This record gives sequence, structure tokens and C-alpha cells, in this order.
Amino acid sequence: MSMAILLSMKPHLMEHWRHALLAVDPTLEIRMFPESGPPEEIEVAVCWTSHDMNELRRYPKLKLIVSMGAGVDHLLRPPGPPPGIPVARLVDTMLTTQMGEWVLLNVLRFHRQDLEYRAQQRDRVWEELEAPVTAARRVGILGLGELGSHAAKLIAGIGFPVGGWSRRPKTVPGVESFHGQDGLDALARRSDILVCLLPLTPETRGVIDARLLALLPRGAFVINGARGGHVVDADLLAALDQGHVAGAALDVFQPEPLPAEHAYWTHPRVVMTPHAASITIPESAAPQVVENIRRVREGRVPINLVDFAAGY
Repeated sequence: MSMAILLSMKPHLMEHWRHALLAVDPTLEIRMFPESGPPEEIEVAVCWTSHDMNELRRYPKLKLIVSMGAGVDHLLRPPGPPPGIPVARLVDTMLTTQMGEWVLLNVLRFHRQDLEYRAQQRDRVWEELEAPVTAARRVGILGLGELGSHAAKLIAGIGFPVGGWSRRPKTVPGVESFHGQDGLDALARRSDILVCLLPLTPETRGVIDARLLALLPRGAFVINGARGGHVVDADLLAALDQGHVAGAALDVFQPEPLPAEHAYWTHPRVVMTPHAASITIPESAAPQVVENIRRVREGRVPINLVDFAAGY
């Protein structure tokens, strides 16, 4: 019996992924959902958030699910993946690089007063603002995993004082480390720019709320490239309107796409991107996916397995 790989994602991406996987291993038998063929022939499912987890229960020989991104919060929602089937996420250097670029872009946007200069351009105002001092602008990173550690080192490398927060103590060269609830509050108090790159878990949902925002220095900025569920929107909008938070750069929302009537669309102190900060590039990620296919066929443990107890 021929064993096959099932792809399930946006239609325009599936053919791209098919070519990328076959370039690594031309022997792969690849099916594109919903044309899955006989259910008993599906061995690995490579899918993204739109795929119905219940549908994956149709495949009796399924050995592995590959989630097409770094975040796995969609897998934690009921019904979740089929019991007993390992799930691997992508830990890809291109994803990490892209997120670092997006975070750095927005740190510099706020640091170099881009919102103010763009407003002056619209109003045809020629006025030089007071030059900011990099060494005096403290950046705080929530989350010191692959994405957060890379972004923290990137920002520290150009002279910003950087602090990072994680659940457990972590050491990142050049970054002041904070952990636990007390550490979270301490990081907020010293963050002129607060960046969220946390996994979304029950413990981190709504972490950027009125309480945490109130701890930020007045005039601080918020950058969220993690998940929309990390931010309590009403609290952030209130902090922006009150001037306590001077601006926000947001790539992720709840729900997505963001409804047309949402206040973020037209808020003068909000910069939005459509969940585009870090996009999986098939050619970069395909070797990792093929490696995991080989591992499950050989009875070995896949790499980058999701720890459902930890939530990432």
C-alpha cells in the first residue's frame, strides 16, 4: 500500500508546498486536501489553522501532524488533534529572521518618532524633533524562546538596553533576564517599548491588560507579533486614548481578519500588518518537514514536537 503525505492549507499555497517537498525528496506521494484518496493511505498531515482537527481522525494510519508555523495555540482548542498522534511545529531560521526584522522595524519606527514625522508630512509641517538617545530607550521582550531570544539579541546589538521575560529563568547574552509574576511586573516598569513574542497559553492569554499597561512608563509603546489573544483590545485602546501608551504596532488580532469596524483600523497611533510579520517560506521549511517524515517512517522521534502540557 502506498503511504502518502496530505497537504491542507490555502489552495494557492499547496502547489508551492508540493514542489518544495518534492525538491527535497522526489519519492514522496503527496495529496492535496480535499483530494486525500483512501484514508488508510495518509501517513503524515501537513496543515495549518484552517484544517478541521476532527477531519484528521479519519486517517487510521496517521503517524504525524506537522503544523505549518511556530505558534500552536490553534491545536489547543477543542477538539484538538487526534489522541496519541505526535504534532511537530516549525522552528525555521527564516521565520525567526523575519520576525526579528519586523520587531526591529517597529522598535526603530517608534524610537525614531516615525508616527510624529508622518503626521508632520501629512500636515506639511517642517519641524525637527529632539533627537532620541538609543541607550536611554529600554526595550522589554515578553518571551525568550527562539523568536524572542533572536529579537532581543538583534535589538541589544544596536545599543538598546534590553530585558526579557520568561516563565522560568533564562540566560540570553546581553539581555537582562526576568521571570515569574514579580519579574513580569518589574520588566513592564522598565520597558519604554514592550514587545510580545510569547506563545499563547491559558496563562498568557490577556497578559497585556489594563494592569500591565498601567505599569509601563507613561509614553511607552506596545508591539505584538505573537497572537491577538495576548492583548485585551479595550484596555490597549483606552491606554492609547489616554496617552499613557504612545503607540502600538500590531500584526495579530482576535479575530482574524480584523473586522472592518474595529477601532484599530483608523486609530492614529496604531500601525497594523495583516499577520504578515513572519511568513513560512516552503523552500526554507521543507527540509525540516521531510526530516520528520523520514523519522516517523524509521520509528524515530520527530524534531520540534509540541509539548501540550506546556502549551508550545
